[in-house]
Amino acid sequence: MVTPSEVTLPDAVAPGAVKHSPGSRDLLRIVPRRRPGRRLAAAVALLCLAMVVDSVARNQAFQWDVVSRYFTTSAVLDGLLLTLWLTCAVMVLGFLLGTLLAVMRLSANPVLRTLSWGYVWIFRSTPLLVQLLFWFNIGALYPTLGLGIPFGPQFVTVKTVDLLGPTVTAVVGLTLHEAAYAAEVVRGGILSVDPGQTEAAQALGLSRPRTLRRIVIPQAMRSIVPTAGNMLIGTLKGTSIVSVLAVHDLLYSVQLVYNQTYQVIPLLMVATLWYIAVTTVLGAGQFYVERHYARGSAHALPPTPLQRLRSDLAVLRARLRTASAAGARPSICGDR
Repeated sequence: MVTPSEVTLPDAVAPGAVKHSPGSRDLLRIVPRRRPGRRLAAAVALLCLAMVVDSVARNQAFQWDVVSRYFTTSAVLDGLLLTLWLTCAVMVLGFLLGTLLAVMRLSANPVLRTLSWGYVWIFRSTPLLVQLLFWFNIGALYPTLGLGIPFGPQFVTVKTVDLLGPTVTAVVGLTLHEAAYAAEVVRGGILSVDPGQTEAAQALGLSRPRTLRRIVIPQAMRSIVPTAGNMLIGTLKGTSIVSVLAVHDLLYSVQLVYNQTYQVIPLLMVATLWYIAVTTVLGAGQFYVERHYARGSAHALPPTPLQRLRSDLAVLRARLRTASAAGARPSICGDR
């Protein structure tokens, strides 16, 4: 009978270690598991991408020379600047109003809660185009707007058509629509903060506004920023709808050009490329803003593109050194 102490087990081979067999001096090395399906899927995807790129590059209907000629014209750049201005103004005003609505929704006052809920309900239930057309024709309901004593005399009056032009109407309509969604984003971010943070602030004697401004909102930004970034990109693209009001944004400026030249496709490609370029910059900015507000959280920060590139290069250099060392090592056969 063999006792457990008499059993001889083979020596364990650590990953990457070299072990010599008794009969030969061949090297044993650990290789990664082969995944032919993954490589086949990658090859098919690259083939489809190459076909699409080749089709776009060789299709003369895109008229890339026309695209390059109009890409930086003054009319297109002026429309792009107005689009960027609209996006910034709507996001800032929308989130200011949305933050106020979110605080009202979380208030203990039933009147404020009801008013906030009603605002969000109405503006989220109505299509944006309908809202813009409604505000554009608001003069039919209220020919004049005045400032004075409530239910009393008015001291200053102005015609609505003189006050609300196409650009102002676009800002008002987009802001009111954006505020309804921003209110829910901010409210969700505030609710994601641990209630113990508010209780600790109250124990320290901090007022509710200061607690909200200095403790709750900075922690809620971790949940707010990703959704707000998506809203920012959506607002940038959504400003194209103001072209129905004859606002000279990027899309409307392009439409004015191709209505004269009848080069529809290349001019639409000009607008498309500008939208892609701006959204790419905004997406990169969103990534770094998320990293900023993720500091101090339990999970590790995601690597930046530069850090990821350095890591990939380090892995590639290590593999090349390993391959060169294996190729330079002479093959030695065991003695017969």
